[in-house]
Amino acid sequence: MPDPAWVKVVAVAQLLVLLLIPLEMYSVSRSWTRGQYDARDALTNVGVSIGSIFFWGTLSWILLSTVTVAYRHRLLDIPFTWWTFLLAFVLEDLRYYWWHRIGHRSRWFWASHVVHHSSQHFNLSTNLRQSWTSQFSGLILMSVPLAWLGFSPAMVGLAFSLNLLYQFWLHTEAIDRMPRWFEWLLNTPSHHRVHHGSNARYLDANYAGVFMIWDRMFGSFVPEQAAEPVRYGIVKNLATFNPVRIALHEYAAILRDQLCPGLTLRQRLGYLFGPPGWSRDGLQGTTAGLRAAERSRIGVRDCAAA
Repeated sequence: MPDPAWVKVVAVAQLLVLLLIPLEMYSVSRSWTRGQYDARDALTNVGVSIGSIFFWGTLSWILLSTVTVAYRHRLLDIPFTWWTFLLAFVLEDLRYYWWHRIGHRSRWFWASHVVHHSSQHFNLSTNLRQSWTSQFSGLILMSVPLAWLGFSPAMVGLAFSLNLLYQFWLHTEAIDRMPRWFEWLLNTPSHHRVHHGSNARYLDANYAGVFMIWDRMFGSFVPEQAAEPVRYGIVKNLATFNPVRIALHEYAAILRDQLCPGLTLRQRLGYLFGPPGWSRDGLQGTTAGLRAAERSRIGVRDCAAA
């Protein structure tokens, strides 16, 4: 079992990194670093975060009980050592990659995750804008395999916490690029800016938490292009700073689609589990459709220019 002191260290570190938000805000206001802050947006991020903390605290028993039951039926007894924890951390990051990818590619899971992408600004406070509903979306089942293999719930929880802690610094425009070897191996602000982009080129890319090797292996890596600045937000941005609407708007949209008369069962399932933007009229609103439209637009422009 991990030493409780390590758990305390991680908890304190998570609190201390929050101090970086006012520091970045001040630095941006003095034009010392690149970035943008909007007071309403930042306050909204705090409001959404309060709701997220409340629901995570209230419903954390779902995740804890699921992992605990899996661990009781574990295949192996894996001790806590530096190398087993390193293995757990790498496997946790792989789990995060697929959790994250599924959260972007299926509308039901996107309805929970879209909250984090709904800001049109990108700064350290954006990290606070987290889902209220992730505990019952169903993806918590992806935490089961590590516990079932034999990694203790405490070890899994520590790896999970460190993974999220690492991601905090990724939400900034103040850092342009890290050294080349670092950019190749690890997630960086440049890679994560792409992930938060609503440009067709940048949609559904760079899902990694810590190690970019997963995106490179599974074909989802897209580099940031100086010629195409990132437009932050979602394809259809929300004209609101209401935390409740931000947290639940996609569920309301799903319900509206489900109430449409005359839908077949296949169409209803498509609106629920298909890729975001799916419609019975076609795939124009999906990432694939938007990219195809962008390629067509550029092709027409290039021909006209010629």
